[in-house]
Amino acid sequence: MSSNKPTLVILAAGMGSRYGGLKQIDSFTPEGDTIIDFSIYDALQAGFGKFVFIIRKSFETEFKEILDKKLGGKAEAIYVFQELEDVPEKYQNDERIKPWGTGHALLMAKDAIQENFAVINADDFYGKEAFEMMAKSLSEMDEESYDFNMMAYLLKNTVSDYGFVSRGECEVNEEGYLTDITERTHIEKIEGKLVRKDDNGKFIPIDENTVVSMNFWGFTPRYFEFGEQLFLDFLENNKENLKAEFFIPYIVNEILSSGVASVEVLKSNAKWFGVTYKKDKEIVQKAIERLKNDNVYPTNLW
Repeated sequence: MSSNKPTLVILAAGMGSRYGGLKQIDSFTPEGDTIIDFSIYDALQAGFGKFVFIIRKSFETEFKEILDKKLGGKAEAIYVFQELEDVPEKYQNDERIKPWGTGHALLMAKDAIQENFAVINADDFYGKEAFEMMAKSLSEMDEESYDFNMMAYLLKNTVSDYGFVSRGECEVNEEGYLTDITERTHIEKIEGKLVRKDDNGKFIPIDENTVVSMNFWGFTPRYFEFGEQLFLDFLENNKENLKAEFFIPYIVNEILSSGVASVEVLKSNAKWFGVTYKKDKEIVQKAIERLKNDNVYPTNLW
């Protein structure tokens, strides 16, 4: 068992197209806190010792300037890049504007990670308890093992009132292990009911108590044995599709079907919130204000 502190990988290369701006560094409090600030604060308190930020070169300077001030002296920060051209030349396409997805982003961080690690989205607020549970679990995991995990949420706690979201729909067995995960790229609340689009674009109901992934994963370095070949296969199958994205759940399903690894589902009661749309911002601001008023967080994080 390793005494190394786990690493936190933060996926921050997304464009924020639905949000309409660089939401990774948008401020949510009078003190200027971003959502990433709360994740870093919670992770430091929970015992994470290193941070790997996956970003785009286009906002590197701006991003580093903000984060280096906050993390200086507290933990190591490493920046890695996810760019459109980080694929074999034959798959590069000048017309493509969207990054290749979370699964590709995480492959970019391979050389920066030697210890057990968690993965989160930059623009989601996961809650203090979720980081504590994850840090405890990762610090008890053997780095050589294939025992992975994920933090699960209930769908009803993770949707926006202002448009559709994408979520990983999870199937969990009686022992609390993940058996399957399906990326649902369009879940929406319509007239108070939750529905998702099927492959034909037709809306069908989805249970509000469905267990979903919010891209908060816990892995050992063994994770990187999966994914690279899968990504090459994905590129080959999607070379004509300018919007195709390679998601972490694709790799997780490969991990599950390999039979060598397992993914334990950790259930968090923490209220998740995030900003997919500009209008979500006000709700998140109020929620954070309440948490500060209740002394869950200090007025000045740094």
